[in-house]
Amino acid sequence: MSLARDERAALSDTLGGTDPQRPTLCAGWTTRDLLAHLLVRERQPWAAAGIVVPALAGLTDAAMRSYAGTPWSTMVDEFRSGPPAWSPIRIDRVDEAANGAEFFVHHEDVRRGEPGWEPRPADEARDTALWALVTRTGRLLYRRSRVGLVVRRPSGEQAVIRTGPGLVTVEGEPGEILLHGFGRDAARVELHGEPADVAALTAAPRGF
Repeated sequence: MSLARDERAALSDTLGGTDPQRPTLCAGWTTRDLLAHLLVRERQPWAAAGIVVPALAGLTDAAMRSYAGTPWSTMVDEFRSGPPAWSPIRIDRVDEAANGAEFFVHHEDVRRGEPGWEPRPADEARDTALWALVTRTGRLLYRRSRVGLVVRRPSGEQAVIRTGPGLVTVEGEPGEILLHGFGRDAARVELHGEPADVAALTAAPRGF
C-alpha cells in the first residue's frame, strides 16, 4: 500500500467535486489556495522554499498566485497526474516519505473545512500506514511539548512519544492522532492526564 499514491487519488477526487472557494482548515486558505500550494511544492520546488524559510515567503506566495487564472479542472488534473518527469518524487520511496502525511493531512483540511463533515470509514491498510507515521514522526510533531506523551489507538495499542514531567495520553484513530500532531484542532482525539498537563500540551505548538 502506498499512502501517498492512494491519498493523491482520493484527494484529487475530493477536489474535483469541491468548490475552489470553499474554506479549509488552513487559516485563510480556500481550497484553491491549498491546491496551489501543493502544485507549487511539487512543480516549482525552487519557489517553494518559503514554506519553510519565512524570508522567502514572498517567492512562494507569488508562485501560488500564478495559479489564480488557471481553470480549476486543469489544476486538479495536474495534481492528479503527479510530479513532472524530472522530479525525484516519481521514485516511490521518495514520494511516500515526502507526501504520505502531507496528502492525508491536506485531504482532511479540505474535507473538514466546513461543518457537517465526518471522519472517513476505517481502512486497515491506511490506518496501519498512518500509525507508522505517528510513531515515527510523533517526537518531531510534539517536540515543543513540555510534558510526557503517549499515543494510543482504540484497540489499546500504544507508543511512548516522549518522556518528561507529567504525562498525557492522546487517544484516537491513527489518522486523528496524526492530525492532532499537525496542529489540527478538528482532530477527534481524547486527551487523558492531569488538567495542568493537558493544558500544557494543548498550549504548545504542534507540527513541523
